[in-house]
Amino acid sequence: MLSLEQLQAKVASQKSNLPALYGDVDFTTKPERFADEPVLEGPSQSKFDHMRPQLLADTEKVARMRAYTMLGDTVADAYAALMPTYGFRGLIGMLKQACDHGVESVPDAPPELVNFIRAMEATPDWVDMKLVEEGARQSREDSANYSPFVIRGAFIATFMNKYSALPMALTGTLSSDTAARRVKDTASFFMTSTLPGALERFGPGFKSAAMVRLMHSMVRFNALKRSNMWDVKTFGIPIPQVDQMPAGLIGTFLLAFKITAKGRFEYTQVERARVELSRYRCFLLGLPEELAPATPKDMVDMMVLYEQTLRKGFDDNTCGELTRATLAAYLPPDEKLGSKIFDRIERRFSKIFFLLSFLGGDKKKAADMGVKIGALDWATFIACSLFIGARKGFYALGGAIPGLRRATDRMLVRKIERMLESYGHPAHTTDATQYKPAIVRQAAE
Repeated sequence: MLSLEQLQAKVASQKSNLPALYGDVDFTTKPERFADEPVLEGPSQSKFDHMRPQLLADTEKVARMRAYTMLGDTVADAYAALMPTYGFRGLIGMLKQACDHGVESVPDAPPELVNFIRAMEATPDWVDMKLVEEGARQSREDSANYSPFVIRGAFIATFMNKYSALPMALTGTLSSDTAARRVKDTASFFMTSTLPGALERFGPGFKSAAMVRLMHSMVRFNALKRSNMWDVKTFGIPIPQVDQMPAGLIGTFLLAFKITAKGRFEYTQVERARVELSRYRCFLLGLPEELAPATPKDMVDMMVLYEQTLRKGFDDNTCGELTRATLAAYLPPDEKLGSKIFDRIERRFSKIFFLLSFLGGDKKKAADMGVKIGALDWATFIACSLFIGARKGFYALGGAIPGLRRATDRMLVRKIERMLESYGHPAHTTDATQYKPAIVRQAAE
């Protein structure tokens, strides 16, 4: 782990190392989004507010969080900064070639591409790929049977704060016409990572992670250089490392919070495998190891410190519009009756999942975000939970019987592959010409 001085120097070096992207950024400025005051004005807005004095007393951890708030993805950003020379399609093409056939196969590969791929290939010492593979196997059942019902709700959770949600709003890619595409892209990445061998060097998960990193860096480039709507003094840099932490580790944080609340501070063997899958997946996405802690307590402390230092702010033009656009999105691949029925069920289930997992059951806060909860939503959630539970029990039984374990796993793999096919090919791109506020149609009830 870098010392605080080394981390701060790395943040500051972005200005000199990438002047085409960060030359105008003053990295000594504390952006408005970073809230390190001992006491915040206004009423309590978080169940973790009581932990604030203790968390802020550790001044070094707070300083490190501030530094990560201004840190992008140095290798992917350097590659994205070549956009004026190669165009975004050219960068995408070379990256796909490098992922599929090795960077050596790319004619006249720019050094920035080589550095990008080499950084992803530099697997850390703490990674046990056998454990990661076991975590993928353990995660396939949830990926196949649970994720389709919660992905929309998890996606909405990233829109709860205007300071972290602005990059999505700015791109204009979450209008009602394209929200479904972004939700499916996100689902595709996480589902792909649970397939056998997906995160190995030439696996589809490795390639998908590289594409996600490039897309994030393109957003940074376009927001800072091709848009007049980004204010560094207010928002810091677009999609800093700290904002990628909750997106990549939502499931792990929910698990860590659940078990530490019960007084348990060690993962079980099954939990450890799933956590290591998440941590390695985050490494491929460029997240520093420090922001993906290995123990439940450290995970909770890190996430709560992030939550407490991200200034509260809900802007209906940003958060509300993004939420309504996502709720209005139609996710199934066709308009058949079965697909329409699933859409209604999934939409209602996702709303309750979001309410319980991210808002602590606060229906007023949900309504303020545009998530209206009714009796039919609850009834659907309960009935669907029973259905999912029964299905999980069926697959758990099959996985526990030696003679059926492989067959059960093959069933799950085939199901995930069919779902990925229905989602279509992930785009993982961003185009500055599309940058505009989100446009929303009325969500179906």
